[in-house]
Amino acid sequence: METTRKTGEPSIPRPLDIQLSKLPWWILIIIATGILIIWFIFTDANYYETFKFLLVGVKTTLRITLIAFPISIVIGLITGLMRLSKNTFLYTISTLYVEIIRGIPMVVLLLMVAFAFIPIIVELINNLGEWGLYFFDSSILYNISYRMAEFSIRTIPMELRAIIALAIGYGAFEAEVFRAGIQSISKGQIEASRSLGMSYFQSMRYIILPQAVRRVLPPLGNDFIALLKDSSLATVLAVAELTQLTRIRKASTFRVMETFFVAAFLYLSLTLILSAAVRFLEKRMKIVE
Repeated sequence: METTRKTGEPSIPRPLDIQLSKLPWWILIIIATGILIIWFIFTDANYYETFKFLLVGVKTTLRITLIAFPISIVIGLITGLMRLSKNTFLYTISTLYVEIIRGIPMVVLLLMVAFAFIPIIVELINNLGEWGLYFFDSSILYNISYRMAEFSIRTIPMELRAIIALAIGYGAFEAEVFRAGIQSISKGQIEASRSLGMSYFQSMRYIILPQAVRRVLPPLGNDFIALLKDSSLATVLAVAELTQLTRIRKASTFRVMETFFVAAFLYLSLTLILSAAVRFLEKRMKIVE
């Protein structure tokens, strides 16, 4: 407690000082900065044109995020269950996937999936189609084989390749999240559910997973926000998302400050909105619990 210089007696903080210290200054600073940029957008032609140009990239960024993240959750849940399995084959495959994918930088993974794995899969489909054309005489099977043989890699857009790569990459992280969440549940609950006649899958579905999902919701929300920001890595595949359009706008107009300020404002707005949605969902889950 502070003391006065003359008497040495403790000084009593004024009510105004207490109220100011409790204000969320970081939120106020962010709001003030956002209001300033919005004011520039509506009053400055360069900011306004940049905003309109980059707004198209926001739709692509959200589309990539909202498609890749649910896929990564499914991959992570299946892999996490495999990591807890006593089956040696399932445990080995899932652990190999998690350790390899987590050790590869995301941008390298995007390039590998887009220019290595996808072409290999397309070539495999072509070979199976040619094999079907040789062996099948039925019109239906022959037509399917013909389409497989003629399937071209050009029909797979770069945006879809980016979604696949991000889903695979974040699936490894979600696997560890689900594994930790399931292991945090007391083993006594599993034993109690088995004693009631439930199978392993029934106890997981009705007893373990509902509790584990509530516990892993905060880290899943953090990964959701991280995936939104990592969607910017799709720029290496020339996907017309927010970062790629930012580069194009900067190169075509040489308006560096306006372009990057608006891009940062859009990314920050998206992350804050999604963070608020995640916190709302967490509160709803706690109320249900």
